[in-house]
Amino acid sequence: MSQSYWLLKTEPETYRFSQLIRDGKTNWDHVRNFQARNYLRQAQVGDRALIYHSGADKAVVGIAEVVRAQYPDPDPEKAGDWVQIDLVPVEPLSRPISLAELKANPKLKDLILIKQSRLSVMPVTPAHYKIICQLGAQK
Repeated sequence: MSQSYWLLKTEPETYRFSQLIRDGKTNWDHVRNFQARNYLRQAQVGDRALIYHSGADKAVVGIAEVVRAQYPDPDPEKAGDWVQIDLVPVEPLSRPISLAELKANPKLKDLILIKQSRLSVMPVTPAHYKIICQLGAQK
């Protein structure tokens, strides 16, 4: 099976990428949107994820890897077949790539983040992943 790429959004006040680096591993849970949940179900061990800080930051800040595919994320308050995955940090980007910069890049015009900015889990094409990583490697 080929590697897939994802973009996972987090509020930096709730969980920052730097915290994932300190923790060494985390479960990506509490996704409570059906479309985002369906994408989360598709994530497989070895997939890469761009970590995006939403809120005031609005920027891709790091790369993580899926180390455990979907498993139950029970919620006593919101019925649904919710799932979570486990991630480990791969590396921070050399610089954050802002939403404005993503939107300004014509090669990224079809990025789901630009079209559905409220979605917290979304696939990223290999080409988009490569472009964002290249931008993030530039100082």
